[in-house]
This record gives sequence, structure tokens and C-alpha cells, in this order.
Amino acid sequence: MTAELSPIDKAKYVAARRAVEFVEDGMRVGLGTGSTAAWMVRCLGELVREEGMQITGVATSTRTADLAREVGVTIKTLDEVRWLDLTIDGADEYDPNLNLIKGGGGALLHEKIVATASDQMVVIADLTKQVDTLGAFPLPVEIIPFGWQTTKALIEEMLSNVDVLGRSASLRLSGTEPFKTDEGNYILDLHLRRIAQPAQVSLVLNQIPGVVENGLFLDICDVLVIGNADGTVEVRDINNGTVEHERVDVSDTENLFDEVRD
Repeated sequence: MTAELSPIDKAKYVAARRAVEFVEDGMRVGLGTGSTAAWMVRCLGELVREEGMQITGVATSTRTADLAREVGVTIKTLDEVRWLDLTIDGADEYDPNLNLIKGGGGALLHEKIVATASDQMVVIADLTKQVDTLGAFPLPVEIIPFGWQTTKALIEEMLSNVDVLGRSASLRLSGTEPFKTDEGNYILDLHLRRIAQPAQVSLVLNQIPGVVENGLFLDICDVLVIGNADGTVEVRDINNGTVEHERVDVSDTENLFDEVRD
């Protein structure tokens, strides 16, 4: 059955499968948003159904919450649990220092709040997300709808004063209408191509009136799990300074793959 998965899906799956090994019984776990995180949620559902593991999840989006409930993971709000043992999420880009760009799925605000409220953040990804310098993936910035064109103009003006290669911003659309986040906000995608000083860009962006949050996740990721289509994973722990290579067992996954295809 695994042969029907694309190489990218196989890589996402093995990364997710390895990442859930960080989850222990009774943990409060932040659940990310996106295609790779969806694999992780389904893997957690298997632990709940087949091993009886007790997990309390805090979802970063309504679609992640819906999927988690569907596979049997208990969902509570962050206000109910207050603090998390672990968050597992994907990334749109990561650099050698495990700095990230996130927000391609539109949940960057909730994702950053949840990740920051966690003892540990584990990021799951594949090698296509690896870059030497952040910026090839458009940087999402969540803004309030009021006066959004003025906010866009202020951002583009600010970009002329920082070390980036591109300086244009585009409003993210859903069909012909502005895309709206779970908080009812808009997203501007900044086409920067290369971000030489991510910390400076993040700081300056968040000082602009109308900006709620940006998709630069800096000094937040503790462990990166990189999946490969051949079933191997690389686990980078930035705190311990270790890099481990392992193989993930992908046998007995027929039901999980069938669920995803459905």
C-alpha cells in the first residue's frame, strides 16, 4: 500500500511517525497545522486507539482540531491546559540553525502561541524544506483587515531598510476573496527571496501598526525530524548538538494510508 504514496508523502509520514515517539502517556501536546502535521495527528490517533495512550491535544487550527477528534485525540483549548509538554508541527522552510518560516497553511498566529507555550517544539519536515538562508518561501504576515492596504504599504516601505532581496507583498486570496485566518485576519505574503537578518526583520515587522504576527519562528524549534522517502529519518537536536540517523518501520500502515487517501 505504501507504493501508492508519493515520495514526498512517504517522507512526511516517516517524519511524523518518528516525531510521535517523543509523546508520552499523559502529555499535553500542541498539534500543528498542514499536510505533514496531519500525518502526525493520525499517528497520534493510532497511539490512542491501539495502545490506550492518554493524550490531551491543543490544536492550532479548526481543521487540525476536527481531524484530531475524528481519530480519537482529546482536544482542549490552550486556556484550559495553560501549558504544554510538547508541540509537534511542520515548517515551510528551515535553516541550519533550525530557524523556520511557517504560515503557509494560514495558522501562524495560533502556531506561534502554542509553540511558545510548550516545553519543547519538535518540527517535522522533509529535505525539500531545507535552505541555507530563509526567504525563498514567501514570508506570511498576519494583519488585521482594517486599513490593510495602508499596512501593506508600511511593510513594503520598511523592507527597503532591511537586508532582503525582494520587497513585494501580496494579499493571500481564497478564490477571489481575501483569505481569512481562524481569527478573521488577513495574510500578506512577503516575497523576500533571501532574509539575511531574520531577527531584525521579525522585530521591525511586529512594530508596524496593523501587523498581528509574522511567520518567522526563531529560537523556538528544539528538535527537527527530517523524513526521507526511503524510510530513513534524521533527528537534529539543537540543544544537545546531536544528529542521529534512523530507520522508521512503515509496515502495518495499510489502514492509515487508506484513511489519508479517503
